[in-house]
Amino acid sequence: MNELELKALWQTTNQKLEESFVISRKNSEDITRIKVHNFLGSMKPIKIFTLMVGILWVGIGAIALSAIYINAFSEANKFFLFSASLQVLLTAIALFIYVYQLIKIFGIELADTILETQRKMAQLKITSLWSARILFLQLPVWTTFWWNETMLTEWNLLQWLIVMITTGSFTFLAFWLFFNIRYENRNKKWFQLIFNGKEWTPLMKSMELLEQLDEFKTEAKVSCL
Repeated sequence: MNELELKALWQTTNQKLEESFVISRKNSEDITRIKVHNFLGSMKPIKIFTLMVGILWVGIGAIALSAIYINAFSEANKFFLFSASLQVLLTAIALFIYVYQLIKIFGIELADTILETQRKMAQLKITSLWSARILFLQLPVWTTFWWNETMLTEWNLLQWLIVMITTGSFTFLAFWLFFNIRYENRNKKWFQLIFNGKEWTPLMKSMELLEQLDEFKTEAKVSCL
């Protein structure tokens, strides 16, 4: 076999490898799109249900609090009023994030490019973390809504110590989670305990699939060189 024949054989082989790479990449991208679309689709029912329950909760809370502020503010327990108002406000903020997430999930189409899908999923990841952070900020108010003015005059030191330790612990936990709920901590046990379910697991599986696809494309390119 002479030099010209070797060059022709090398060019033919290289062309076949490139064609094989293109076909494999396209098949992998199509399969990945379908899997990602199915994973994200499984998130829709729980998010819609949570959103509906949240809207009902915030709606009832807002109506009740408005009635108290308008008709019975002077007689109302101010500790309860402040705690309930903050809880409703934080829940309402989380609901806005849920609406944004649903819009993004319904906006992910099979025809989207992998890059576009990754961009939308990155936004879903960020908003999922933020909704959890905001909801955990409610922890302290669940320990203060029952406070009342008689505490200031009738409670002894031990009672105050118990209350302050309880509220302080919940406050510390709320802010610790707020600052530590980050994607970088996703492999830690406490993170996996919190983010374990149909609102988070499908998103993580989808992101892993896209990362695997990127790795496959990189390896395939290297093998063709």
